[in-house]
Order: sequence, then structure tokens, then C-alpha cells
Amino acid sequence: MTNIVTQIADKVRPVGVASNYGDPVEVGDSTLIPISVNWYGFGGGSDSDEDGAGGGGGGAVSLPVGAYVRRPDQDLAFEPNVISLLTVSIPVIWVAGKVLVKLIRALKK
Repeated sequence: MTNIVTQIADKVRPVGVASNYGDPVEVGDSTLIPISVNWYGFGGGSDSDEDGAGGGGGGAVSLPVGAYVRRPDQDLAFEPNVISLLTVSIPVIWVAGKVLVKLIRALKK
């Protein structure tokens, strides 16, 4: 099992920053360079019994956060993906609200 996990890790490691930036795309007279945030996770396990039981798994998440846009008459500018940012911010705001409620209750005592 360790061999498989090592092989997967060796394939993912060289990807690095290149996986966060897409190829430039021409749209009309503008050039877009898409930007994303990526997470990878892998795991493996084994049992010491003779039957060779074990398991492994992996996963990846890619979140498009926006694009760098170059227009002919303007400098390069970052334009966020508003829907993606809202999707990420909703759980963060919910957790912050729960923490704030518990903090206020603790301070009242």
C-alpha cells in the first residue's frame, strides 16, 4: 500500500503552482488567466494480518476564485469570481456567528 501512496504523491508533487493558474484565454480583445485554489489529500492504511487487508484513498478540490484580466487600454487586473467567494464565505460567516454567540454567553456569566 505504501508503494501506491508514494507513487500518487510523486505524481501530484510536481504540479505545484501551475495547477492554480490556467492557460491564457483570448476573449474578444481581452486576455483572461483563470486562477483557482486547489487542495489534495491522500491516505492509506494496512493491516498486519496475513490476509493483506488494507485500503487507501485520495481526493482533490479545485475552487475557481477569479481571473487576471488584461484589456488593451488597462493594466492587468484581478477580477474575483463572486459566486465562488460567496459559496466559501457563507460557512465562514456561519461559524463566526456561532463562535460570537458562545463568546457573548460566556462573557455574560
